[in-house]
Amino acid sequence: EARSVASVMRFQFHDCFANLSLSNIGSLRSFDVIDNIKEALEKACPATVPCADIIIMSARDAVALTGGPDWEVKLGRKDSLTASQKDSDDIMPSPRSNATSLINLFQRFNLSTKDMVALSGSHSIGEARCFSIMARLYNQSGSGKPDPAFEPIYREKLSMLCPMGGDENVTSGRTQLLKRGFLNSDQTLFTSPETSDYVTMFSENETEFLKAFAEGMVKMGDLQSTKPVEIRLNCRVVNRKNS
Repeated sequence: EARSVASVMRFQFHDCFANLSLSNIGSLRSFDVIDNIKEALEKACPATVPCADIIIMSARDAVALTGGPDWEVKLGRKDSLTASQKDSDDIMPSPRSNATSLINLFQRFNLSTKDMVALSGSHSIGEARCFSIMARLYNQSGSGKPDPAFEPIYREKLSMLCPMGGDENVTSGRTQLLKRGFLNSDQTLFTSPETSDYVTMFSENETEFLKAFAEGMVKMGDLQSTKPVEIRLNCRVVNRKNS
């Protein structure tokens, strides 16, 4: 299923960074991919590979399937036994976030502005729901008007796709260039002086973007990790991360 590639890639952000937030009820999808992998691994190698490792390996492979970069994944995480809905909701960035708030949020996790812009580039292979853009289309900042940053032809196209009172679960592709950011949080990266140079650089230099994206994914995979631990797998001793 074509959209599952982007959906599986997205899991790494939600598992390592935000966990599952109320704002994503109904939008996260393709859990069955992880379930199927876990079921197969349990048959072949019982009680050995945690879902946390499956998620980041699957995210890496999903990126590779799109023609994106490949990278070495650190393994050996432990699945969490606790969860906090409040913590997730407090961390989850809004689709209406501006560049400054996104920079500050990512810095809390020791992720740089460059990391944030590169990781946001993952939106170019995904889709978003009309739900996330209705305010921007029809009532930006409570003005009763659309976001003036919209490129007019693109805004007209989105208005036809996402009419007032229409089905807000309809989806559309996303991009960050030519004033055609679907989400405000994407558009602001192009217009903000703090981030626009990175957007332009990545759009003009694919090699640099893919390198920065892979580095950002590795950093994000290390979030909430503690010191490396030694575990035995298939009679071999390996040093891996424990989180």
